Amino acid sequence: MDSETLQREHFDSIMTQYESHYDDEWSQKFREEFINAYLFRELSLSGKNVLEALCGSGQTTPHLLSKGAMVTGVDISPEAIASFRSRWPTCDALCASILDSQLPDNSFDYVVVMGGLHHMHPHVNKTISEIYRVLKPGGYFCFCEPHKGSLPDLFRGWWYKHDRFFAENEASIDLEHLKHDFSSQFSPIREAYLGNIGYLFILNSLIFRLPLKLKSFYSPPLLWLERMITHLQGKMLSCYAVSQWQKT
Repeated sequence: MDSETLQREHFDSIMTQYESHYDDEWSQKFREEFINAYLFRELSLSGKNVLEALCGSGQTTPHLLSKGAMVTGVDISPEAIASFRSRWPTCDALCASILDSQLPDNSFDYVVVMGGLHHMHPHVNKTISEIYRVLKPGGYFCFCEPHKGSLPDLFRGWWYKHDRFFAENEASIDLEHLKHDFSSQFSPIREAYLGNIGYLFILNSLIFRLPLKLKSFYSPPLLWLERMITHLQGKMLSCYAVSQWQKT
């Protein structure tokens, strides 16, 4: 089975559980403070055409819309796109492979990927090449991914192989190699290494099988701990990286 078919069938099968755990009130609070604030730092989304690639059912969409963006979602999963269309009726949506989207060249001011690239192995570079194609000159590629070269990644690599919530082609992203491979096409603008206890138990409550009804009790203190630890951790201790690249 090819990797995209694997991922499509995987997400179609877990979509209901995924939405309930990654889109609840506390997960959105985490996203706003520890992902979106870095993903779009010092960038203006107002009036911009934004492609939310590998969008799922649109967990980043409410932030984009709140900032005045015009959003198009693309995902290979029919279940995900059906949910995206239902949740965000003012947005365009396309059920297609990001590797062959048929979207016009140079048509978006931003392409946003939230935790989608690590599902694209062994086609990560091809995915970024397609993102480059649809971005306008000077446009921004903003993405958030688990990254190689950290202590949490050692544990993550083992977990991916033993948990049914991960497909077999999933692996972290080697940011240094990607920056080298695309050095003539993108200029890295900003990069932040984040994610600790709140990331694990608030945003990833599904993976740790934590009941949703408990999140309102443990999330406030874990958000506080996340803030405290964020100031101390670096690349080696972080769970994910947030990057802004600009098309050259």
